[in-house]
Amino acid sequence: MLNYVWLALIVLGIGTALVTDISDKSTNKFQNNIPLPVIIYSTDKFTTEADKTYEGKIEISANDLSKHFKQNISEKLIINSKLTFAKKTNNIVTYFKIDKSAPKVLNEIAAISGKDDDLTAQISIKQMIDSSTAKGEMILEEVSFLKLKQVTNSVLNYAGTAVEIALGLIGIMALWLGVMKVAEAAGLISILAKLLKPVTKKLFPDVPSDHPAVGSMIMNISANMLGLSNAATPFGLKAMEELDKLNPTKGTATNAMCTFLAINTAGMTFIPASAIALRAAAGSSDPAIIIGTSLFGASCATIAGLTTVKILEKFPIKKGGSLQWFKDNRGIFGFLISIAILVLLITTTGLGNFLSSIFSFVSPNLFKSVIQVVATIAIPFLIISFIGYGAIKKVRVYEQFIEGAKEGFNVAVRIIPYLVGMLAAIAIFRAGGAMEGWLIPLLKYVTDPLGIPAEVLPMALMRPLSGSGSLGIMAETMAVHGTDSLIGIMVSTFYGSSETTFYVLAVYFGAVNIKNIRHALAGGLAADIAGTLGAVFIVKMLFG
Repeated sequence: MLNYVWLALIVLGIGTALVTDISDKSTNKFQNNIPLPVIIYSTDKFTTEADKTYEGKIEISANDLSKHFKQNISEKLIINSKLTFAKKTNNIVTYFKIDKSAPKVLNEIAAISGKDDDLTAQISIKQMIDSSTAKGEMILEEVSFLKLKQVTNSVLNYAGTAVEIALGLIGIMALWLGVMKVAEAAGLISILAKLLKPVTKKLFPDVPSDHPAVGSMIMNISANMLGLSNAATPFGLKAMEELDKLNPTKGTATNAMCTFLAINTAGMTFIPASAIALRAAAGSSDPAIIIGTSLFGASCATIAGLTTVKILEKFPIKKGGSLQWFKDNRGIFGFLISIAILVLLITTTGLGNFLSSIFSFVSPNLFKSVIQVVATIAIPFLIISFIGYGAIKKVRVYEQFIEGAKEGFNVAVRIIPYLVGMLAAIAIFRAGGAMEGWLIPLLKYVTDPLGIPAEVLPMALMRPLSGSGSLGIMAETMAVHGTDSLIGIMVSTFYGSSETTFYVLAVYFGAVNIKNIRHALAGGLAADIAGTLGAVFIVKMLFG
C-alpha cells in the first residue's frame, strides 16, 4: 500500500506543478517582458552621459503593482539597491533583495533565483525629473516553470534534511540504547513488562510477556505520553528490532509491529509541549487550554488506530468463521469499547468542561515554567534511575552501556534510504501544489457537511506528512485568525491529537528493512482521521 501512496505523492505533485506552470505561462501570470513603471532616486547627481554605479532606491506605486500583476496590492514598494547605468543601452541594471513584506508574487519570483530572496532587473530611463530623480520602466527577470523549479529545490533540500535527521539520531540512539542495555541487564525492563502484562498481552498477544520488545515498547509509549520525543524514537527503534527477531517472514510487518505503529501514529501525549509553546509565543492568554482537547483527540485516534489494525490483522476470515472471529477477539474489543465509553462520558457529562476549567486557571508563565522543569528533569531522572538500578544490581554498567550504544550508529544509518524516499515524495507533493490545488477543494465536499471549517484543512492534511510543515501552518493560521479563536484552538488541538504518520512509518520500518507494511498505513490514517474529527467535535462543543 505504501508503494502506491509514495508513487501517488510524486505523480500528483509533479503533475500539478506542470499543469500550473503551463497555465501560468499561457496567461503570463508573472508579466514576463512587460515593463513596470518605476521612479528611480539616486543619492548622487544622476547623469546619462557616462557609465556609472549609483547608490539609490526604486519606488513602485501600489496602483502600478496592482495593474501589472492583476492583483489587489495596497502598499507601494520601495527597494534600496545599487543602480548600474550603461550609456550604450541607456539602461540601468540592478540587483536587489525582496523581503517578506513585499507582494507575494514578487516573493514567489525571488524564491526560485539566487538566494531565494533576490531579483535582477533592467530599467530603461524614460524621463529625467531632476538631477537625482528619473522615471523609467523596469523589466524583471523572466520567470518560467516556477512550480517545477520549486519542486526541484524542495526535493533536494528535503533529501539533505533526511540525512541530517538520520545522522542527528546517532548520538541520541547511542545514548538511549546504551541506557536501555543497562536496564535490560539489571532486569528493570522485565519488571516493567510484568507490571503491564495484562495490557500488553491484550495488545500484543503474539509477543511473549517477558520478551525485551515489550519493555522497549512500554518505554517508547511512556516517553511519547510525557512528550519526550528524543527518548521515544530510540526506544521505538529498539522495540522494532526486538519485534523483528520474532518475525517469521523478514521484510513483512507482523501484527505486533502494525499495532505498535498504530499507537505511535495516534500520538497520545499528556502535554503537547510544542503546540503550547507556540501558542504562548503567539500571545495566547491561555496556552494550556488545548491539553484537554488534545487528550480527547488523541484518545479518538488511539481507539480508531487500534481498532483498525486489530480488525485488519484477522483478514481474510474463513467462510463461516465470523462468529468465532468475534469470540476470539472479544477481549481486545471490550478493552477498546471501555476506553471509548470513558472518553464519551468525559465529554457528555460535563467532565470535559470541568477539566478545561482546571487548566484555564493556570497562568501562561506558570505553565511554561512547569513544562521547562518537567523537560529538564525527566531525561536526567530516567538516566540516573536506570544506571543507578543497574549499579545496585551489580551490573557492569559501563560495559553494558557501550554494548548498547554500538547499535545506535547502525540503526541511524540504516534508516537513511527510507527517510530520503519518503521526505522527497512529501516535498514533491507539497512544492507541486497538489494539496492546495485539488486535494483541499475536493475534500470540502466531505468536510463542509461535517462542519469542519475550511481554514483548518491545510493543517489537518499537513500533520500526517510533516511535523515542521504543520507547525508552520499552525503558526500562520493562528496569526491570521487569532491564537484563542475557535480556528486557533482547533489547529493547535490537531497538532496534539496525532503524529507525523508517514515519517513514523519510514523511520520505524526502515530500521528493520520492512518493505511490506501490510495494514500499518491503514491504521495510521484511521488514527489521523479519527483524531481530526475528535478534535473538531470537542473544540466546537467546548468553545463553539
